Amino acid sequence: MKKNAVLILEDGNIFYGKSIGIKGITSGEIVFNTSMTGYQEILTDPSYKNQIITFTAPHIGNVGTNSNDEESKKIHAKGIVIKKISLKPSNYRSKQTLQKYLRKNNKITITNIDTRKLTRIIRNKGSQKGCIISEYKNIYAIKNYQDAILLKKKIKKKTKSKKKLTTYSWSKKSLNLKKKIQIKKNFKYFNKKPINIIVYDFGVKQNILKMLFDRNCNITVVSKNTAYKKIKKYKPQGIFLSNGPGDPRKFKNSIKIIKKILKKKIPIFGICLGHQILALANKAKIKKMKFGHHGANHPVKILKNNKIIITSQNHNYVINEKKLPKNIKITHRSLFDNTIQGIKIKKNFAFSFQGHPEASPGPQDAKFLFDKFINMINKKNII
Repeated sequence: MKKNAVLILEDGNIFYGKSIGIKGITSGEIVFNTSMTGYQEILTDPSYKNQIITFTAPHIGNVGTNSNDEESKKIHAKGIVIKKISLKPSNYRSKQTLQKYLRKNNKITITNIDTRKLTRIIRNKGSQKGCIISEYKNIYAIKNYQDAILLKKKIKKKTKSKKKLTTYSWSKKSLNLKKKIQIKKNFKYFNKKPINIIVYDFGVKQNILKMLFDRNCNITVVSKNTAYKKIKKYKPQGIFLSNGPGDPRKFKNSIKIIKKILKKKIPIFGICLGHQILALANKAKIKKMKFGHHGANHPVKILKNNKIIITSQNHNYVINEKKLPKNIKITHRSLFDNTIQGIKIKKNFAFSFQGHPEASPGPQDAKFLFDKFINMINKKNII
């Protein structure tokens, strides 16, 4: 097999493999995801922006790809690392192979490398930057990460600036799905009258919006720095803070906005990045983890009743428990490393969860949190 791609890590480790995406060079923070299924949802999760995803599952692409499983309209990750890829998917829902999907999305991808070794390196040394070079004639001449970055700068092309997010109303028509999705109304907190929800979009996943829509919510999605005075006209009954990529400590404007909303006593529910931003708005501290949580098999304890839920996770930052403000109560803990997984704000209608309760991919043990959000809005009880 021709080795026409290379992955070079900051620490000097080099992996030679085969390119299955497009020709080029890319760099980003290396993270590994332990999910056994749901690779398309993972690929299209906006939380992976500026990162290179390593799949620990040894065989990826078995069920192909289709538009219904996308969590956003594109792959946000900088690059993909796979052990083996299936070129002949077996699933009636498949519309194209994963390889064609990666090329269609202009993603640089390396396969046929030892992903177990790569994962052990990240676990032992912590997250680090990496660079993938594919279909470059002199890949064996690249000896270290610094050489790779110099090469990237040399051949880098100018890219168009990204458009700013705007305010828009969301419904399932936004998905353009060929197959209709049934609205579920079989949970005890179902509201007969539509509830007006403002979703602050830090990198929201489509299934989060579906979960709110299924609970009879009128959804208005706004960009991360939308001031409270601009959302007042929508008469929000609840505020949702979405997942997303990056260091939450850098979202200073968003944190200021959430502080103002907290004073209005409007119910707030945050997940992942939104969870961390809610904590920062209440004077908590955030720290970076060694290698983060990325996968769909993470056990979390509900402290109120000691029940265990299996959750989907995707984050590199966590609330620092040292000097935790008195107005924050811990509601959930990870059974992997005892980190904070959920909080509620005392004397306010606000709570948050570190994992992804809508899953996509993964278990749905934590989706009851959406029901509690609706119940809190209806009854204005702190959960």
